[in-house]
Amino acid sequence: MVGTVPVGGGAPVTVQTMTNTPTSDPVATIDQIRRCEDAGVDIIRVSAPDVESTAALKQIVRASRVPIVADIHFHYKRALEAADAGVACLRINPGNIGSAARVKEVVNAAKANGCAIRIGVNGGSLERHLLEKYGEPCPDALVESAMDHIKLLQDHDFHEFKVAVKASDLFLAVAAYQQLAEVVDCPLHLGITEAGGLIGGTVKSSIGMGSLLWYGIGDTIRVSLSAEPEEEVRVGFEILKALGIRNRGVRVVSCPSCARQGFDVIRTVQALEERLTHIRTPMSLSVLGCVVNGPGEARETDIGITGGGNGKHMVYLSGVTDHHVQDADMIEHIVRLVEAKAAEIDAADEARALAAA
Repeated sequence: MVGTVPVGGGAPVTVQTMTNTPTSDPVATIDQIRRCEDAGVDIIRVSAPDVESTAALKQIVRASRVPIVADIHFHYKRALEAADAGVACLRINPGNIGSAARVKEVVNAAKANGCAIRIGVNGGSLERHLLEKYGEPCPDALVESAMDHIKLLQDHDFHEFKVAVKASDLFLAVAAYQQLAEVVDCPLHLGITEAGGLIGGTVKSSIGMGSLLWYGIGDTIRVSLSAEPEEEVRVGFEILKALGIRNRGVRVVSCPSCARQGFDVIRTVQALEERLTHIRTPMSLSVLGCVVNGPGEARETDIGITGGGNGKHMVYLSGVTDHHVQDADMIEHIVRLVEAKAAEIDAADEARALAAA
């Protein structure tokens, strides 16, 4: 358990991100957390590099609606302070916070405060003796590091942990996770670290984490992008949505557009995606520019719009042709239809839940 959020053991795969504001500035950090919460994040990590940051954690934890993970490196006292501040999880490398006695202190603090621990192994910060042994970061080195860290915790009878073996090389990361999954039975936190910018990092993360998730490996994910944290959250959910692992919000089916399009598909999809970020109800929307594939796709979605002639387009509801809409009214009209459909689905789900109770 990371706070109130289950990780592993058949629980839904969770989506994480990390703030990039100074944690010592709780107002800025909480504001960023709010944006990530609006995007649907399940768990948020914050850096705790100094005493000013851990001093602000209590206020941040109180304000956050999702569990907070404190990211700790080198300074074991920051882990003790973060645990006392009420964070739900400590992200540490047990091997880089000092002696066995210090590890024991951190474990005792985690136990006393009900904290989980994430063991974070990274290809860019492997222990020197492993680099000397293997010559370079490789799957064997990452897994050996993880197993050493796991033993440190288990030696202190601590078992509320999850493990990551991240690397910026997606082939290295995937191989390491596959190897680790063969030898441990604990929750795995997936990530392709330092993946890059919004487009490049999304592609690398989707290939790397997507292939692992496809094979049933991974319990919680973080898409590491040089982009705002809420973008990481959106990409994370899109990966899970594409794999059918978690369905949250509107799944858009849209064409790349061509000369046959009856309206500006690209700009329309961009506008609809922006306007519909507040919808969390799982549903599907097709936006197709012409009648070649439009009717067929619309039959498979909750709501569909297919481009027609003279600025007059066909709207489909539950796969059936229903009415036409003009160019000028199209975006507002589709937004209203999606919101109404979401409310209808939510009401039906609530009624079923009440009936079952």
